[in-house]
Amino acid sequence: MRSIAWPGLVVSVWLVLAGTAGAQGAKALKKCPVDSVVSGTVCMDKYEASVWRVPDALGANRSLVMKIQQGKATEADLTAHGATQLGLTVVDDYAPCGKDGQACANDIYAVSLPNVVPSAWLTWFQAQAACKNARKRLPTNAEWQAAVAGTPDPGPDNGTTDCKTAKPSVCVATGSRSSCVSLDGAYDMVGNAAEWVAEWVPPTTGCSGDWSSLGTTDFQCLVGAGSSGEPSALLRGGSNFNGPTAGPFSIAAAAPHLRMNDIGFRCDR
Repeated sequence: MRSIAWPGLVVSVWLVLAGTAGAQGAKALKKCPVDSVVSGTVCMDKYEASVWRVPDALGANRSLVMKIQQGKATEADLTAHGATQLGLTVVDDYAPCGKDGQACANDIYAVSLPNVVPSAWLTWFQAQAACKNARKRLPTNAEWQAAVAGTPDPGPDNGTTDCKTAKPSVCVATGSRSSCVSLDGAYDMVGNAAEWVAEWVPPTTGCSGDWSSLGTTDFQCLVGAGSSGEPSALLRGGSNFNGPTAGPFSIAAAAPHLRMNDIGFRCDR
């Protein structure tokens, strides 16, 4: 790493008795909204998130917000209602939504869309807020790892179908790399933008490890725990900066207030 049930939403969840009397466990979902894919017991966003500011979210655009929360909103819906995409430049255009995630309610919304450049330049707190407003959340590390299964461990980026892991260090449109897809059908979980996930860990002191024990050069930046400083939030998959060390096992930790052009996220529900 460089620096490093909602309105109208129908899902089928079956509960079964498991093990001891009275214990219950959830079977895999049968159906998810169109913006996501079934991954075990969660609906994982199919694409890395684009973040949109929706004007008058509680008034004239209430119906658009409902579409977003149902996973049905299209890019045409968003632009037709005056929504604007954020996080495409270094300029902090998320304000008044703060870096600490305050003042974000009814303002910014995470949307899973094909063929758009994913939003970046946002902190962990802003990503979590954008997911929450869309009636979603950041996936856990375990949920992310389950959903990435089957995404190719990249070699050289051929610039057309492979995961976006090579310079120039800019993100490409979501879903545009046809081979960069998991068995569940989630795109761009390797490369493009590194993705915030839910967990925090103690600060780390180095980034010199890899997963050679698994037969891959995917990097891991969790070497040692620092004795001071703020905690770190986990980033998964690597980015367009990491080259062949990006991959389905790539993991790093960064200050949750960090903002970079190669750090984004996706949500699940």
